[in-house]
Amino acid sequence: MLNSLAVVAAKPLKKIQSKNESWTRAQVIRQFELEARQLAAWERQGLLEAKEEYAFEDLLELRVLTRLKELGVGPRKLREVFESVRAKLVHVKNPLTELRVFVEGKRVNVQTAGKKMDAMSGQLLLDFDQAELRRLLTFPGKQKDDAEKAQRTIADAEAWFQKGLDLEQRGADKREAIAAYEKAIALNPQLAGALVNIGTIYFNARKWREAEKYYQDAISADASYALGHFNLANLHEELGRTSLAIQHYKKALELHEGYADAHYNLALLFQTRGRAMEALRHWKQYLKLDPSSHWASIAKREMTKLKEVALVHGRKGAEPIA
Repeated sequence: MLNSLAVVAAKPLKKIQSKNESWTRAQVIRQFELEARQLAAWERQGLLEAKEEYAFEDLLELRVLTRLKELGVGPRKLREVFESVRAKLVHVKNPLTELRVFVEGKRVNVQTAGKKMDAMSGQLLLDFDQAELRRLLTFPGKQKDDAEKAQRTIADAEAWFQKGLDLEQRGADKREAIAAYEKAIALNPQLAGALVNIGTIYFNARKWREAEKYYQDAISADASYALGHFNLANLHEELGRTSLAIQHYKKALELHEGYADAHYNLALLFQTRGRAMEALRHWKQYLKLDPSSHWASIAKREMTKLKEVALVHGRKGAEPIA
């Protein structure tokens, strides 16, 4: 069964009262819990128009981009996907707001006219893997009923997942959101996004044991889910489990080498533990992915510190850092 995640609101938009309102840049950064560097990077990469005031439609774009970032989809991949979609669906001007976007493993798909489409090839997709299709086709008399039942189950799971996100968006009681996500998981145990979202609710409540369980379950459901490993690494780092944090940050990078935040966090971890060469390597990788933001200036500053320390020790016979 496909582990599909509709990309919708990543953070609750609690302050939205009317579609006619506007929000300042500072309000948007606070609302989405973004770093200013991330917003600037999206603008620089052409994924968002640079603005000082944002309308309701702009917030829709931002929440989709935020969710895609959480799922480990890099800006280069996004540009390729959106250029391909515009070429194949000429009526679509802004895929961020006009289409539903799905992340399935390392593939990004979109939904158009109620059908899923491979964003790069334009091929329409069924919501079953090939093994499931072969199984259904083995029994022609049973095929239609099984297919319809599987489709209903997938649709119901997706509906409960969406309900959980909507509840979070409205700032409802977190227990209601968790209950909705749990119903989605009961219908589709492989829905890693719902598992991660529950884990994050517990993480924010500092309920570490529960958060860890759901992050682990998400990884078990989808071993290729980079965000699951990244969030689990954050939890281990919060609890001082450095070795486990490093292990899962590295796994996130193995699954998605362009995961800039994982490089940044690893660089800091290694640097604070005196592992200068490893820290330097990840600072360099981070700067390749994010060369001009505020956070890039911090990375450059930390690299300078490492080199200065290495120079001092080099005078005592230690090997300098290149």
